[in-house]
Amino acid sequence: MNDAGLAASFAILAAKQSGADEVTPDHILLGCLRAISRFGIATLGPWSLDLEALGVDWVRQPGGPRPKVRYSQAAVELFDRAAQISKSAGDDAVSVNHLLAAFAGEEAGLMGELKSAHGITSASWRAAVARLGAGQSNPANAGLGPDRVRNEKKSAREYLTTEEAAEALSIHVQTMRAYIRDGRLPAFRLAGERSIRILRGDLKRVLEPVGGD
Repeated sequence: MNDAGLAASFAILAAKQSGADEVTPDHILLGCLRAISRFGIATLGPWSLDLEALGVDWVRQPGGPRPKVRYSQAAVELFDRAAQISKSAGDDAVSVNHLLAAFAGEEAGLMGELKSAHGITSASWRAAVARLGAGQSNPANAGLGPDRVRNEKKSAREYLTTEEAAEALSIHVQTMRAYIRDGRLPAFRLAGERSIRILRGDLKRVLEPVGGD
């Protein structure tokens, strides 16, 4: 499991512990801080954030397979921002650092409370995340621009995984899964397995023309 997946598992655990019926940006932020923490302390730039003070049981680990949960619309939009940040940096996948960077402009909820309590600004938060090594690119791609890297990774395969389909549309994988759950995008399950495949040609079904003057 990558660090973003670990953060998502911690976010789901935080939602369950709080009795929430959906995962919100606050839970995602707690999950990210838990993922980068050590002994219950998340160190980010000049700030040492105590997870206990934020109501997190930092010793407890997620148990068993990840349960199916519903993500709030605000959480889905946050995932999309993180995907855009990852894409703009030319990185291979969304990491916990991209998720943290996506919170820089948030003023409400837990992020707003942290900004108020610690004097955090959007710029200082992004700088702190950058020092964590946000979105390290593959060394083999050194010297290549983001567009060049992405173009060289394009595949002609007809069937895509949910992650590949999400990358093709520059959206987060959770958004792609929501399209599938809502029936807006056809998907196929491999016989006898949980793996899902999406026909590349079907991706246009979630696209709508933008009217002009």
